[in-house]
Amino acid sequence: MSVVEEQARAARVAGRVLATVSRAVKDDALVAMADALLHRSAEILTANAVDVAAARASGTAESTVDRLTLTEARVAAIADALRQMAALPDPVGEVVRGSTLPNGLQLRQVRVPFGVVGIIYEARPNVTADAAGIALKSGNAVLLRGSSSAAQSNAAIVAALREAVAKVGLPADAIQLVDPSTRETVRDLMRARGLVDVLIPRGGAALINAVVTESIVPVIETGIGNCHIYVDASADLDMALDILINAKTSRPSVCNAAESLLVHAAVADEFLPRALGALAAAGVTVHGDPAVAAHSSAVIPATDDDYGTEYLALELSAAVVASLDDAITHINRFGTGHSEAIITGSLSASTRFVAQVDAAAVLVNASTRFVDGGEFGFGAEIGISTQKLHARGPMGLPELTSTKYVITGDGQIR
Repeated sequence: MSVVEEQARAARVAGRVLATVSRAVKDDALVAMADALLHRSAEILTANAVDVAAARASGTAESTVDRLTLTEARVAAIADALRQMAALPDPVGEVVRGSTLPNGLQLRQVRVPFGVVGIIYEARPNVTADAAGIALKSGNAVLLRGSSSAAQSNAAIVAALREAVAKVGLPADAIQLVDPSTRETVRDLMRARGLVDVLIPRGGAALINAVVTESIVPVIETGIGNCHIYVDASADLDMALDILINAKTSRPSVCNAAESLLVHAAVADEFLPRALGALAAAGVTVHGDPAVAAHSSAVIPATDDDYGTEYLALELSAAVVASLDDAITHINRFGTGHSEAIITGSLSASTRFVAQVDAAAVLVNASTRFVDGGEFGFGAEIGISTQKLHARGPMGLPELTSTKYVITGDGQIR
């Protein structure tokens, strides 16, 4: 029996306990977890500094280092997310639908935990606490397999969380850290069918593709974010510029940051000089087609690879399109099904964009940076699903549950 299998078996035992505890107990655990993170903040930050120093020494991209880095403010935000989660409704036991059948049977479909959830993720220690909290609130035990680059940070965080849940009388094995030092543990998680109920990969394209194609455990696919801002012919160009700069530069290393700009030809000559100037001032490198390059010598000629890239940095692809249809075609070709935005004053254009763009989230006159569980009021999210089964978009508490049917009768037979 592998170590991961032993952990999964312990998680199943813990999951059975979590499935039956009250909301009050789970909420007490979340508050205790938040308190523990703050109490052990110095220890967590010291561990994180080791990870960050190692990442920089190995030449890790600064966008990845940003995702890895914790500060006092970020630890406080993680703790606050756990407290907010405690205030959210408990999804377990919620009646999705119900009816009384003609034969008198009472039929209810209710939410229930998955049981054991495995999370495979990269370089973001905040995910460790977020995932643990969402799993616990939704009644699931969780196996956390972070990357080796965040090993010290994740170990310190999980130690604090396990101690907290044990203090309120829940099994510490409800939250377990899987050894990140070997790829074998990822393989073992992907082979733990019958012990792990669902796997959720969260990271780059290579990680996600490997889990989706190799796992025999059911997978909820999260996706990378090649997100577009399309500036329509009827757009308010001041609004469009504000949204573009926010979506690209407020935090370029996250999946809901804009990675591509499309501009309708009717407003390109007016909008692009302003946009390229503002982007250059913010340090953004633009990869553009000839129509974009005509407005600035700093524009790098774009290839299809550029239009399909999630940069996670101060880089952006850009193109001029002849019509709304061309914009939709471009987005559906190069997008990753994450988040796409149209800036327009036309109701008919926004209606067609919303209907025809294939993405988990479509925004009208708003920044892609809003596509986030916290911004949606879901509390901390487990990830953003780009698939079309069970869960799509930011995955909060209900998305970490399945359902079962409960049928109550008084002696009916068929």
